[in-house]
Amino acid sequence: MSPTTNLSTAYDSAHGHVTFLGAGPGDPGLLTLRAVEALAGADVLIAEPDVLDVVRGHARASVSTPELTVVDDASTAAGIPVLRDAVNLVMEAARSGRRVVRAVSGDPGLDADAGHEMLACAAEGIPFEVVPGIAAAVGVPAYAGVPLRDAQGADVRFVDARTASERCWSEVGASDGTVVVSTTLDAVAAAAGELVAAGRKPDTPLTVTVAGTTTRQRTWTATLGTIAQVFKQGKVLPSPEGHRPVIAVVGERSAPAQRDQLAWFESKPLFGWKVLVPRTKEQAASLSDQLRSYGAVPHEVPTIAVEPPRTPQQMERAVKGLVTGRYEWIAFTSVNAVKAVREKFEEYGLDARAFAGIKVAAVGEQTAKALIDFGVKPDLVPSGEQSAAGLLEDWPPYDPVFDPIDRVFLPRADIATETLVAGLIELGWEVDDVTAYRTVRASPPPAETREAIKGGGFDAVLFTSSSTVRNLVGIAGKPHNVTVIACIGPATAKTAEEHGLRVDVLSPEPSVHRLAEALAEFGAGRRAAAVDAGEHVTRPSERRPGGRRRRTTT
Repeated sequence: MSPTTNLSTAYDSAHGHVTFLGAGPGDPGLLTLRAVEALAGADVLIAEPDVLDVVRGHARASVSTPELTVVDDASTAAGIPVLRDAVNLVMEAARSGRRVVRAVSGDPGLDADAGHEMLACAAEGIPFEVVPGIAAAVGVPAYAGVPLRDAQGADVRFVDARTASERCWSEVGASDGTVVVSTTLDAVAAAAGELVAAGRKPDTPLTVTVAGTTTRQRTWTATLGTIAQVFKQGKVLPSPEGHRPVIAVVGERSAPAQRDQLAWFESKPLFGWKVLVPRTKEQAASLSDQLRSYGAVPHEVPTIAVEPPRTPQQMERAVKGLVTGRYEWIAFTSVNAVKAVREKFEEYGLDARAFAGIKVAAVGEQTAKALIDFGVKPDLVPSGEQSAAGLLEDWPPYDPVFDPIDRVFLPRADIATETLVAGLIELGWEVDDVTAYRTVRASPPPAETREAIKGGGFDAVLFTSSSTVRNLVGIAGKPHNVTVIACIGPATAKTAEEHGLRVDVLSPEPSVHRLAEALAEFGAGRRAAAVDAGEHVTRPSERRPGGRRRRTTT
């Protein structure tokens, strides 16, 4: 148990309790265990706009999230929120006896506003705790592949360019250590000029990182004397996003040769790739998580909506038969089938114990996981191909000596193929083929998404079935020819080709996770080829429409 656990739970209901929490520099994975614990117990979550998405997922669905308002006209015009009303929101919530989490970017110990709010709590006797977070000045260089110290223990100075005094610039200019500067994109050249004026050599290496620790991260390498020209030539500036915060690292540790070897984050196989995941919303989450681990930015677009059967009586009879001992087996061919049966169970007040004495089969790993989450461990999962054919390979034939009942309950979609039914009958089983749910075409995505699909705004799209191909093209249009097309198997690839799409990646197994792996391998090969050729690594969406690529099977 965390030594701070009791601090957030044993509070005076008349005064509430406040947790000042550091949300880190942007990557949700950098939240501490204590931060997640505090968020789970929060009644009120008061977060800066840039970290709300980072912390919101760890809070309860019922948590209150009062919005911080912008009250400074100059900052409003520049697009920079000033959160001066946060102390009022914190105090109001705490006075009402609630658990309050005040989330700030980076670390609360480096946030002057958080310090002011802590003093306000102390003045009124409101108990509070501080959960440190990873400061951007430390976390961002680590993700950019820029170590701040070496074996010789070089001096490291941290400077906030927005508040740095002339004396501060003089001190860091006279030093030969590493300087970490927090500033904005359009103020980097001015900060570099301050350091040169204070004594740093113009050829001192410099790295500048924007959106650090997120999949939008980008790092430029230059020197104090050339950074303005690098930004101009690269058309980085001028830009309406010039106010975006950046971390600049000045010193030998940011030398280009060093970053070539240590830029672990930006060299992920799908780094920065915008990948379209056209699946039902419930099924997209785990696939999106896997894509993020490869550095991709998944964009989930539901192409299939799942609805109850038009006539529920058949499903109701089958579930009652399952409870009364009508079946020897129940076979689940999808996560949606598990969900449909589970919902029917809950409607009748049943739980996983109703499966006692019944053998359970799952078509693959994801379906088996959904069953385990329900409290049911499947007796049969294909040892080979995760499909109806693979399930039949391992399914035992009916034996009247060992099988007291010869019937199988098969809850599935209204458009499912007859492969499994025919195979079970051939093995001697009677099958109750029941429509557990209907699959219908989802509503079209927003116009912006449709334009990105047709205009080459996505780097890749993953097709996990023939229906996802047909439905995506039907509701959003055909993906642009620069977009990498990845398909889960030959049948899906054939459908994609019939719709005029070039298939670049074919999964070696009919598994969504192997499909994501295959795309990552394709991305890694593409990156390696660019590096070997001495070319700048680009995403597919950055390419001009051009030559066609052959399909790659990994």
